Formats: sequence, C-alpha cells, structure tokens
Amino acid sequence: MERYDQLYRLYDEFPTAHVRQYQEFVDLFPPIDSRVALTHWQNASDELAGMKDEIREAFPEGETFADLAARATREQAFTALDLCTKYRRAVNVLVLDVDETLRSAGNTDNEIPRSTLSLLTRFHEAGVPIVICTGQTLENVKGFMIQGLGSEIVHSGELSIVYEAGTGVFTPGHGANTKQLLYEDLDSEVVAVFDELRSRVLRDAPDHLRRGCHLQGNEFNVTMKPNFATGGSQARELIDDALVHELDLLGDAVAERIEEERNEVHGWTRAFYADADPEIRSVLERSGGIGEADPGDVPDRAREFFERIDVAYYEADAAEIGSLELNKVVGVEAAFSVLAIDDPFALVMGDSKSDLRVMEWVAEEGAGIAAAPEHASDDVLEHVLSGDELVFDRGASAEVLRVAYALNRLAALD
Repeated sequence: MERYDQLYRLYDEFPTAHVRQYQEFVDLFPPIDSRVALTHWQNASDELAGMKDEIREAFPEGETFADLAARATREQAFTALDLCTKYRRAVNVLVLDVDETLRSAGNTDNEIPRSTLSLLTRFHEAGVPIVICTGQTLENVKGFMIQGLGSEIVHSGELSIVYEAGTGVFTPGHGANTKQLLYEDLDSEVVAVFDELRSRVLRDAPDHLRRGCHLQGNEFNVTMKPNFATGGSQARELIDDALVHELDLLGDAVAERIEEERNEVHGWTRAFYADADPEIRSVLERSGGIGEADPGDVPDRAREFFERIDVAYYEADAAEIGSLELNKVVGVEAAFSVLAIDDPFALVMGDSKSDLRVMEWVAEEGAGIAAAPEHASDDVLEHVLSGDELVFDRGASAEVLRVAYALNRLAALD
C-alpha cells in the first residue's frame, strides 16, 4: 500500500498537470532558429526543473516520482501501479502495429504523432527494444520509421521490423541475420500457388478492378489495395470485389494442382473461407457469390492447401492472401531471437486479427500485456477488455505508452 499512498500524495499535493504540460513543451518544441523562441524554451525548461526538484526532495525515490509526474496522468500512473502489482515485471520489449494503432488516417493524418515518437525514443534510451509489426512492405516501413525516429535508432540493433504480417523480418545491425526471408522455408507447392496468384491477380482482373486497385509491392503476400481513400463506399465496393476475385484465383491455382474442375474448386474455396471468417461470408453473401457448396464437402486434397493459405479481408482497405504458416507471431518470435530477448514481457499494441494472434500468444505464454484502439476489431477488443482493459482513443497510442513507461519506472523501484 505504500506505493499507492505515495502516488496519492504525488497527485494530490503537487501540480502534476503543470509538470506534464511543461515536459511536453520541452520535449516537443520544434528546432527553431530564433533567439526569442529559444529563450522561451529555456525559461520553460528552468521552470520544469524547479517543479521536478520539489518532487525529488519530497520522496525517497524522488527521481522516479518526478518522472512519473512529468510523463503520466493520475489515472495512467495508478493503472501502471496495478499492472506492476499484478505482474511484478517491467515491459522489456514493445511490439507495435502501425496503421490505425500508432497512427490513424482519421485522427493523425496518417502520421505517427510526435508525442508517440518522443515516448518511443525514451523507451529506446532506456534499453527497451522495439518491434514494429505490420502488414506493410519493408521499404515503406523503413522510410517512415527513419523519418520519425531517425536513422540512428532504426539502425541501432535494438529495432526490428516484422513486415508483410510475418513473411520477413528486418533487424539492422545483425550481420547475416539482419534480413530473414521467412517465406523461403515454405513448401515449394505453396510457393508456386503464390507465384501464380501474383502473376495473374491484376492481369486477369475485371476492368474496374484493374483501374480501381493496385497490387501492394509485397515480397510474398498478394494484397490488393484501392486507388481511393480507404474507408469510403467506393473503396468498400472495390475491396469486396477484389476479395471475390482473389478467392476465385486461389481456386484456380489449387484446381490445377489437385487436377479438379475449376468451377467445382471455386465453390469449395468460397465455402471453406466463408465458414472460417464471418466477414468473408458477409462479403460473399452481399455479392451473391456464396454458392451452394458445403464446407464439409471440401475434399482433403483441397483442404490441405486451404488450411495453409490465409485469406484476409479488411473492409474498404485491402483484400489479401498470405500464408497461415507465416504470421505476425512467427515474425515476432524470429525478431525476439535476433534481438536476444529470451524472457519477453511485451506490450503488444494492435487493432486487427493478425495482431490478435500475437496478443493471444503472449497471453498463453505469460509473456506480456495487450492494448488496442477503441475502433479495433470486435475480437481484439474482446481480448483486451477481458485482460487489462488497455483501450485507447483513436490516434492516442501515446496514452498506453505512458502507462507502460510508468510501469517500468515503478517496477525498477522493486
């Protein structure tokens, strides 16, 4: 109870809101070549130092409590203390999705907020590795991470990028293990299916899909994206049609390998994936393409392929075919291995089904905690709310990072 009493005293007796405001100003003040601006920054820095000195002098672990006052709200600090009491561990790695988690098309103009980047920098300085875990291409992720965090952090050897939802892992500064092409370990027949899909997905697409969609520049996965702003009705119609197109192409590729009639395998493909995913079923029902095939009638030869190939639907955003043998969990495990994280306690942040797999994995292993934005998929929110209830507002990923930062500061006291 002593820690709780100390936190009550900190937030009741000291102007912590002012301390946070000054700290944020000092941390996020842009580099401006102006004597007046620099004087203003220095005055704020001096004022901040004075307020933090008062807190330092009032507590036995004054440095920690001054830092808590500067980085966490009252609610965040008490949430952190509850987590510290529950797990008795500090977060020793961050596993972070990007789109609609660290950044939001609706609230942050698809930029990672400076407040989030500032906190990630502090975690890095504290020796906590960062694993960026995304469905995006490697080159795209490298670009905006270097822009946001700087080349020094990205190439520090303490940051890893799991890209294309687990088909590859890039960890600069680790020699031969810097880039791991996990898809190279797949069975040759499965690889051949993906090669065929990639070569045909646009070539054989209906005119409106060829004009309205593009193929994301993946190394392995086959992902169709709309040429319109994601989330809108036009993008939704295109991605619905793209999903049906991809399912039928997958049916063609499997039919060739098991020597069955294409139309027959089309029905099996749609039935199998509709049974596996309610969202895919809804799309097929809207398009009138669910067919009459029964999932139980899918022969073993076809089922063997389907059970290794993932079809993912992201409403008004993407239709994707990937490998079920390669997912974010596989990628994160590979990243942990390169980063030499043998006993992880991760903060996993994400919004989609692919992120849920990582969350469930760390929960099963007792290897971390999970957080999600309030607009995450229902399954993700159900998982997070059944755990530590770390749900944050759209575009406000910094709020959970502040909780984790406070958790680590408190755990260090023990």
